Amino acid sequence: MRPVQTDVGELHIMGVTPPEFLEELTMNMTLKAFRPAKRQKEALIGISKLPDGKVTTARLNDEILGYVTYHPPDSFQRWSQGPDNVLELGAIEVAPKFRNAKLSRHMLEVSFEDERMEDYIILTTEYYWHWDLDGTGMHIWEYREALRRVMEHVGMQMKDTDEEEICSHPANILMVRYGKNVPESKIRSFEDLLFMDGFGVF
Repeated sequence: MRPVQTDVGELHIMGVTPPEFLEELTMNMTLKAFRPAKRQKEALIGISKLPDGKVTTARLNDEILGYVTYHPPDSFQRWSQGPDNVLELGAIEVAPKFRNAKLSRHMLEVSFEDERMEDYIILTTEYYWHWDLDGTGMHIWEYREALRRVMEHVGMQMKDTDEEEICSHPANILMVRYGKNVPESKIRSFEDLLFMDGFGVF
């Protein structure tokens, strides 16, 4: 648990938030980038119940103000065809009122303080159509750069790929982190997935 001081009080970052704890929390209603807040809370509980699922939360008292999710890649994604130790950083969201508190950075830092994360290959697919450009007032390339920096802060690195959705717009990015305990053979197996379709890279 990490305390974070803000103008409205002390927030707490929980690296692994169990489903029974999530059940007792309320969801800030502005957390609706992916689906309505109530349904997003249900999704967080579902992810936290997966064998390899993990939810990191930032909360003020009993209200969730931000979250990061980790889960195995969906079966229809190419990343599911690789080694069995791949996790996707599926979503990261912070309530607009609290974005100046650097909660994304704090949540990612706390996530990777968990030594078990060193056993995994972590990937994130960042698509511009999920970015809150209107809410932040940022240009698409400014947002992309800010996102890249915060991800690199915890060891994620950009990777070229011919995956179709990543290639569908030059702002989209794939970032990957290889845990220090991941065997070289599994890294090679994952990297074989980067180029499969021959579409080329923007």
